[in-house]
Amino acid sequence: MQKNIRLLLFVVFTIWSIVLSGQSKLLNPEEFMTNRSLYPTSLQNFQWIGSSNIYSYITSKAIIRGNAETLQKDTLLKLSEINEKLSELKIDNLRRCPFITWVNNEAFIFTQKNKLIRFNLISKKYDIINSFDENAQNIDIDNESFKIAFTKENNLYITVNGTETAVSNENNKEIVFGSERVHRNEWGISKGTFWSPKGNLLAFYRMDETMVTDYPLVNIDTRIATVENTKYPMAGMTSHQVTVGVFNTTTQNTVYLQTGEPVDQFLTNITWSPDEKYIFIAVLNRQQNHMWLNQYDVATGKFVKTLFEEANEKYVEPLHGLYFLKTKPQFFIWQSRRDGYNHLYLYNTEGKLISQLTKGKWEVSELIGTDENDSHLYYLSNQEDPLEQHIYSLDFRKAKTSKLSRISGTHNAYVSANGNYIVDSYTSYTIANEYALLDSKGKVLQTLLENKNPLNDYQLGNTSVFPVKSKDNENLYCRMIFPTDFDSTKKYPVFVYVYGGPHSQLITNSWLANAGLFLNYMAQNGYIVFTMDNHGTSNRGQDFEQAIFRNLGTIEVDDQMLGIKYLKTLPYVDTTDFHIDGWSYGGFMTISMILKNLGVFKCATAGGPVIDWKYYEVMYGERYMDTPEENPEGYKNACLLNYVDNLKTRLLIIHGTVDGTVVWQNSLQFVKTCVEKGKQLDYFVYPGHEHNVQGVDRAHLFKKIAEYHNLYR
Repeated sequence: MQKNIRLLLFVVFTIWSIVLSGQSKLLNPEEFMTNRSLYPTSLQNFQWIGSSNIYSYITSKAIIRGNAETLQKDTLLKLSEINEKLSELKIDNLRRCPFITWVNNEAFIFTQKNKLIRFNLISKKYDIINSFDENAQNIDIDNESFKIAFTKENNLYITVNGTETAVSNENNKEIVFGSERVHRNEWGISKGTFWSPKGNLLAFYRMDETMVTDYPLVNIDTRIATVENTKYPMAGMTSHQVTVGVFNTTTQNTVYLQTGEPVDQFLTNITWSPDEKYIFIAVLNRQQNHMWLNQYDVATGKFVKTLFEEANEKYVEPLHGLYFLKTKPQFFIWQSRRDGYNHLYLYNTEGKLISQLTKGKWEVSELIGTDENDSHLYYLSNQEDPLEQHIYSLDFRKAKTSKLSRISGTHNAYVSANGNYIVDSYTSYTIANEYALLDSKGKVLQTLLENKNPLNDYQLGNTSVFPVKSKDNENLYCRMIFPTDFDSTKKYPVFVYVYGGPHSQLITNSWLANAGLFLNYMAQNGYIVFTMDNHGTSNRGQDFEQAIFRNLGTIEVDDQMLGIKYLKTLPYVDTTDFHIDGWSYGGFMTISMILKNLGVFKCATAGGPVIDWKYYEVMYGERYMDTPEENPEGYKNACLLNYVDNLKTRLLIIHGTVDGTVVWQNSLQFVKTCVEKGKQLDYFVYPGHEHNVQGVDRAHLFKKIAEYHNLYR
């Protein structure tokens, strides 16, 4: 392993040194927040056309079509042709090609303004097939029936052929229908409505927040500032109650699934059966240590059976719904970490485990699906290297797994319906982005998009990736970006960028080693920029992630300090000039690092930091910490207010004034405690911004961070 790492470092340094020679431009925040050409190109809106071996993608001015069999490409439609048809339909023209969705081999749909438009390639006919309210949110289009579900304020509606029907008519704004905010977007929840396979029925979340405490957010845009309350269930407090309704678009009746008690539970991973008769829900208890995969009858709402249960002494986190086989709908694939790593399991609808499809000390990162005959299963995993992601196929008949992607790096896949062709989109340390057409064996047939270095004119420092051993002998992967004018005989300050929390992996074999432009900008400012993925981060198995359970800010800090210890051994590191920066969990980590390791860091910036986990929300907070009542010692040890006396590092805290994720109260409590104890710090707010500073103001944030650290070097 160490030999391979040394070889990797040599390759990275050598190739990047060649690539970067002759570059002169430097990055600046205003440019990399507005200039799209600084980022890797892609085949936008790539998809296979129905069940064919033909694919499409869009450019700003055209829809491009390609044939995997003939390897020929042509222009399917120009933007001017689309706009000509839109004019005939009396619809405003588009400035660039719309994102389209193919509904079969001949037709695609897209939206313009509030109209759903279908184009048929054979008849050359454009139709307005549905529409929706101009104020609609959470728009969910069924590609089979072309019905549309959407929300307005707290209620849910559908349109069929342009006719609007109210699914709910709730006057109490604290009862919300069809919202993606259910359970605060944990467990893979990204939407609040779920069309049945043929579009006859609509399942939806009903979220009752009447029992949840109001949390005040202040809007300063009104002449007299106004309070805009949000619902924020803090750890250990009362959470919202959720039910699942099913609306019949023919009878216009709603049936609620009898998910039972306790009402203080989480309803996740909603999946329809292919015949539209049942809904499956992964039901998780409030303690998040026990999950029941339940089946419900759609017609009556009655509970049918529990297919199986999963339990863990720390937590269970179901993130993916059931994947039903196309030709054998009585079988489905389930993803689980029950053996310590995320793997695929084949079940039947009686709840019987047929087989474990993948196994090993590595993670399946995505189930892509099966071909049209269910003869092959496709998935992405880091089986070869925890820093990479490759495409694999499993032959069901032979029970044989094949790796289809060949080039070292991070791969994604688009598989044709029949499985004969795969488009491989990949990136690596030296490849910004490239697309290749593969056959079913992984042979490259054609390069669809060649790699192009978008930073070819810019002067960047070399980057290295390497492991540091943890106390339990695990590899903790690190990334180090060197200043552009690096001279090994000189000494340089270090800028540590940290996140360190669950659902993250900052170091991968991808473009810029996944560092992004801001960290390279900091290297141009003369820093060695260092990042580590500590225990608690993703894609390293359950034990690696769960090591932080009930004790946030402990083992993560110990791991990060091993990185600091390594940096101090390097002759070109100025050991008196360490800086650190992080946002959200990274803000919590930044302040933890400076308060628990006195005299190490000269300067720190922390954005949107969690200060006391009792101020964080139920779902995420209790998964990793239990409740404050169950784990008082853990909450005490993680509460940064208890370490304010140790503040000796120059610290800037940054917070958005309407942050609904890490509420403003966190950092204000820290400031209050610093004042009480006579500790000086710097503080900056972004008015009107939520948990992160987005849009053009983000350039201001980057400059604020850079200037603060430069001031105290």
